[in-house]
Amino acid sequence: MPEVPYDELRWAVVLGAAGQLGEQPAGHGRVLSGVAVDFPAAPGGPGPEAVPAPDPAELAPDLAVLAGDAVRGARGRFGAAGVEAVLEVARPGLAEAARAYARSGVPLYVVVDPAAAVCTVHTAPSPEGVYREAERVPFGNDLFLPLGGRTVVLRTDEFPTPSPLPDPTPAPFPTPGTA
Repeated sequence: MPEVPYDELRWAVVLGAAGQLGEQPAGHGRVLSGVAVDFPAAPGGPGPEAVPAPDPAELAPDLAVLAGDAVRGARGRFGAAGVEAVLEVARPGLAEAARAYARSGVPLYVVVDPAAAVCTVHTAPSPEGVYREAERVPFGNDLFLPLGGRTVVLRTDEFPTPSPLPDPTPAPFPTPGTA
């Protein structure tokens, strides 16, 4: 039986989380998906460690919560200093992104893993590129996210999991006396 495709899971998480987060900041900032941000320690970002990347959206988070005063720079991207939180749906290659977010000082990094039905909330970023604290929260429990002096609640009970799709072939009629 085939599983629900990753992109479908990803967009269900992103749209669900964006709706919840968009309702709560109430004038404190913006919630954007796939937004281009200059992460100084990221490939293609400005800074001494930067390596040019062919794709300028390589580190465009699935979801970013921007501070109310975040502005676009000369390249048309937001600066990392204006990012209050990043939410990503688990996939291969996120370790490099996590290091870039931590080096850039993004205070809150959430990884939603539909396959494991768990969210990991990373806090306390270090310049070395690691988050010093992490809390795993199973789907069905609320996430309490500290954002810019306020706490935002993200419900996880409706986050999807890659459960198998129903079999499209109809079930056979029961044999009399076996129902």
